[in-house]
Amino acid sequence: MKGAPNRNAAGASARSLAAHAAARVLREGVTLDSALQHALAAADPNLQAAVQSLGYGAIRGYFRYVAILGRLASQPVKSLEFLVQGILSVALFELEDGRTPDYAVVDAAVQTAKAGDAARASGLINAVLRRYLRERSAIDAEVARRPATRHAAPIWLADRFRADWPVRWTQLLAASDTQAPMWLRVNSRQDSAAGYLERLTAAGIEARVEERVPQAVELRIPCDVHELPGFAAGMVSVQDVSAQCVQFPLALAPGQRVLDACAAPGGKTALMAEREPQLERLVAVDTDPKRLRRVGENLRRGGLEAELVHGDASDPAKWWDGEPFDRILLDAPCSALGVIRRHPDIRVRRSPADIDKLPALQMSLLNAAWSMLSRGGRLVYVTCTVTRSENRDVIGKFLGGTDDASLVAPSEWPGWPDGGESDEYGRQLLPGEAGGDGFYYAALTKQ
Repeated sequence: MKGAPNRNAAGASARSLAAHAAARVLREGVTLDSALQHALAAADPNLQAAVQSLGYGAIRGYFRYVAILGRLASQPVKSLEFLVQGILSVALFELEDGRTPDYAVVDAAVQTAKAGDAARASGLINAVLRRYLRERSAIDAEVARRPATRHAAPIWLADRFRADWPVRWTQLLAASDTQAPMWLRVNSRQDSAAGYLERLTAAGIEARVEERVPQAVELRIPCDVHELPGFAAGMVSVQDVSAQCVQFPLALAPGQRVLDACAAPGGKTALMAEREPQLERLVAVDTDPKRLRRVGENLRRGGLEAELVHGDASDPAKWWDGEPFDRILLDAPCSALGVIRRHPDIRVRRSPADIDKLPALQMSLLNAAWSMLSRGGRLVYVTCTVTRSENRDVIGKFLGGTDDASLVAPSEWPGWPDGGESDEYGRQLLPGEAGGDGFYYAALTKQ
């Protein structure tokens, strides 16, 4: 029809933006969220969902696509221009997704190359994708034989999972190769989980309440936060169910002085303020002033309060007033391997060397936080990773070198849901378990 929008051109535009975002992740090491934010700013509003879906799909499956392309291209995949890798990854994701006819995917990939900075590679893209369609069954079967390539993991990650979790390593790989569900935390000062579920139902949004974790609700299909009833008024926040489990080892009570030592972006700070409105003091510390402002924004949206401090938790002398805390939450910087399904670029941006540096930082933060804990107080150590070196080994080393530290066993965490893998010190929630991300929890008290 004359004057009607060109659907193929629109699709190519979304593919181009997604391919450029993927290329930025590969070339510059920026986060996928950052690359997509830039891409979405240039996208027609009607294309933004497609750009996001294609970008996530291209990066989530990147190492599987590298394995496929390695059997098709006449040159090493890593030698291809980053934009070419991005275009091919977007196309292979679409072929895997199966919502678009194969011929249309190939044609769109070629047109994307021709319309942009990869025109010289359009012939290669066409030849590689068409050969893949001809040999697809055999290539897919070969790729699937190895768990790492089947689940789009770099070899180093598969090896680390296998070393730390010899029985469950393929389960971890598979869980990391899926799309994470959207979990909500209902503000207990405004509504109950059951009450909010009724609001969602009235709005035509299907969801379920997780009975084992108070105020946790899972959406059947993710949606824009602005579609959520009461979101702007702070009635609900987005937070994974495993992260919400922090409430159990903390065991908050009225009159306590509480520190969130690495607070940004503030989800756990807000949870603490919601759960115990009669805290004597709640302090949120972070080194990044921009991210600290986000903590404040999240608190204000929920009608909550905390003292925001711009400071380094590993160097409390520069900001701490000397008054000990009864509870300290140390949500330590970590490799984040437990949230790969939510942030698939972690597989591209992380390296074994990066991870091996983290235990020293985590130990430094533990020692500093311990100096601010009152006698009889409790420190909760949290990571969103699954490596033994960042979890069990850090806590074991700290306990071995700290005379006045003792363990608060998980059996003493009131309300802890039945789940997670136990070690000598804490509980490891694995990715995909009960629909949640991978988190580690350990609780210590000062004698």
